[in-house]
Amino acid sequence: MDKKDLNFEGFLLDVNPAYHEAVTQIHKSLLENGCAVKMDLAKNGYLVSYSDESKRVIANFVFRKSGLIIRIYGDAVSRYNDFIEMLPDGMIKSIEKAPVCKRLVDITKCNSRCRMGYEFALKGTQYQKCQYNCFMFLVNDENIPYINEFLSKELAARKGI
Repeated sequence: MDKKDLNFEGFLLDVNPAYHEAVTQIHKSLLENGCAVKMDLAKNGYLVSYSDESKRVIANFVFRKSGLIIRIYGDAVSRYNDFIEMLPDGMIKSIEKAPVCKRLVDITKCNSRCRMGYEFALKGTQYQKCQYNCFMFLVNDENIPYINEFLSKELAARKGI
C-alpha cells in the first residue's frame, strides 16, 4: 500500500470492532485539540501518530500481538502526577515494567538525539522511565476511560491550562 493511500478508515478496519467507537472518539478529540495526524505502516500494521501544535508527538496507536496499543508521550506528567496514582492495576504494571531511561541515569548510555524520559513518583516509588515505553497501554474496556483522561490532562498541561 502506498503511503498516500493510508487513512483513518483503513486503520479502523484493523481495529477490533469492539473498540471502533472509542478509537474514533480519541482520534476526533485529538484533532479537535489542534493535533495533526500522520499515518505510516509498521511491521504489525498501521502506526498512527498525533502531534500537538508545537509538532511534538503526544500519542501513537500501534498494533502488537496483544492487540491495539496506545503510546502516550507524557511530557508534562509531573503536572498531573496525582492522576497516575489512580490508574488501574494493569496500567500501573505496564508503567512499572517499562525500561529505565538510560539518558536519565547516564547521559552517555543512549543516543544523544533521544529525548530524555520521565521522572515521576508512583505508589511511593520514584521512577526514571524511557519515554518510548513508559505509557504504553492496551486499548481495552478497562483502560479506555483512563486513556481519554490521560490524553486530556497531557493536552491541557502542554497548553498551559
